[in-house]
Formats: sequence, structure tokens, C-alpha cells
Amino acid sequence: MIKHIVHFQCALAVVLGFLGAGAAQAERADNAKPMHITADAMRYDDVKQTSVWTGNVIAIKGTIIIRGDKIEVREDAEGYQHGTVTGSAQKRAFFRQKRDSVDEFMEGESESILYDGKKDIIQFVKTAEVRRYRGSTLADDIKGALIIYENLNDRFSADGSSPVTGGGSGRVSATIAPKPSALSAAKAGSAAEAMAPNSGAKSESPSK
Repeated sequence: MIKHIVHFQCALAVVLGFLGAGAAQAERADNAKPMHITADAMRYDDVKQTSVWTGNVIAIKGTIIIRGDKIEVREDAEGYQHGTVTGSAQKRAFFRQKRDSVDEFMEGESESILYDGKKDIIQFVKTAEVRRYRGSTLADDIKGALIIYENLNDRFSADGSSPVTGGGSGRVSATIAPKPSALSAAKAGSAAEAMAPNSGAKSESPSK
């Protein structure tokens, strides 16, 4: 029973690169951490190979935090895991994880979060938002009707309208902060410019 949930959660902890954020990966130590899940109820069907957790579901595995009103996991005939995290009318489904070797966190929210273990794809569906934090500071933020991450080819995409639900405003919005290296270079350039002599100023003749 528990193995199906654990397999899905490990799969959901796949690397989520954020708008070219670099090669930093999801926290590797999470794979060795125990999984803790709380919910109002749980149902397991061995024939259908499904596990369903309902009612204020909270799953924690190392730095991974997943919240939803319902988490459903299914294993197909080939052994691949497929899962859905569904939010409630008051609160969207939620996913958060630390990135490896850097003080950064990735988190996403949407009305539902879908995982396809065979294709290794995560979809944030309907009223979707994905954010990247450097420490406690928000660095990047993207919103759309559908946000997809394809782990096998490290491809990320966002759409303003969702072919899954048919909803959405038709537009995607994003706020992307400069990388720390770019900020450091810009500050260094500004400091050097401020210290440089003003070539346009006329030199005064020494007084006699």
C-alpha cells in the first residue's frame, strides 16, 4: 500500500528547472528521507492498483511538501506511476521543494497537479502558478492556465489557455529576476563607473 504512494512522491520530486534557472537539481537527499502522509481518509484497491488519500492531505518527504484535498495514485500494467493532486474550492493543490546545492526553493500551485511516470511529465493544470525563491526572496514567478515540465528533455512550457480544461485567460504572465551573477556584474560596473574620472570635465589651471 505505502510503496505506491512513495513511488509517486519520489517521481513528483523530479527536477523542475525554472525558466533557465541553471543546472541546479532538486534536493538529492530527499530520496533517502522517509515519507509522512496525513489525511482524513485513505482507500487502497489492490485489484485496480490505486491509492486514494482524501481530506486535507499533507505529504512531506525531506524538503518536499505536497498539499491537496485529494491525492490519487495509480500504477499501470508496465509498473509506471501516474498521480493526481487535487485542490479544494478554497485552496489550490500545492508542491514545494528545495533545489540541490543552492539556497533556492521551487513551488507550484494549481487546481490540480498531474504526474505521468511513463513520460516523466508534471502538469500544473488550471489557475497555475510556479515560483522560484532565492532564500525567502521571490525571484521568478509565472502564471498561466497550464504549466508543463518534461523531465526527460528538460523542457518547460506555459500556456494561457488549457487544452485539458478549456479554461484560461489566453495569456501567460511572468516575472523573471536577473541571476545573482548578472546582478553582481551590474553592481561592479556601476561602482567602477562611479570611481572613474569624468573625462568631460575641464581641468583647471593651477593658480599662480
